[in-house]
Amino acid sequence: MHFIGTVQAAVTATESDGGPTAAELDAIELEMPVITAEIALLDAQIMTLDRPLSELDTRRIRRARRRVLAARRELSNQTAATVTAPGGAA
Repeated sequence: MHFIGTVQAAVTATESDGGPTAAELDAIELEMPVITAEIALLDAQIMTLDRPLSELDTRRIRRARRRVLAARRELSNQTAATVTAPGGAA
């Protein structure tokens, strides 16, 4: 019988055990507007779980969805500009 504790260090050991790398933090920072918009949408949806939708709730959810779509569009435009720019610079 093999004990998982004896092989766990070899399986889970990576070079970045100290935390996220600078590149990973930059990627998170780039995606932060999308993350924030998705959290706002989720909050708007959670508020309406236990009651029927009012007109205000419907508008709040619709606005939050539009913000998510706008943030995603902006992110994909930024990444597309980075990829297609000469030399990889934006």
